[in-house]
Amino acid sequence: KVQLVESGGGSVQAGGSLRLSCVASVASGYTYNYLHMAWFRQAPGKEREGVATIGASSSTVYADSVKGRFTISRDNAKNTLYLQMNGLKPEDTAMYYCAAKRRYSGRWPTLAAGAYGFWGQGTQVTVSS
Repeated sequence: KVQLVESGGGSVQAGGSLRLSCVASVASGYTYNYLHMAWFRQAPGKEREGVATIGASSSTVYADSVKGRFTISRDNAKNTLYLQMNGLKPEDTAMYYCAAKRRYSGRWPTLAAGAYGFWGQGTQVTVSS
């Protein structure tokens, strides 16, 4: 129904930048513009945590750990979600996932993983000190 494919991960040194992208393919009955989108990350041995979310109206919410360093944005004409990550730290090392939820399917904003019904396969981000 909604397929998500992330890209843009890689290895960088602390202080560096990366830009993640997530392209969505939506089936009939779904409209990208009506999806709330989010980025999550999961480090080895840790639970998946919400990083940032952007609503269908383009309002945004960030986790405290990334405020001022990461920027989430979307291009509805390209069905694409972005995460610009600046000032990267070793603790940002994780697999990053793109997620989506339908606009009227529950509370938003939320950075709870269980609230999102569609997920990508992830892209690895590694930050060395």
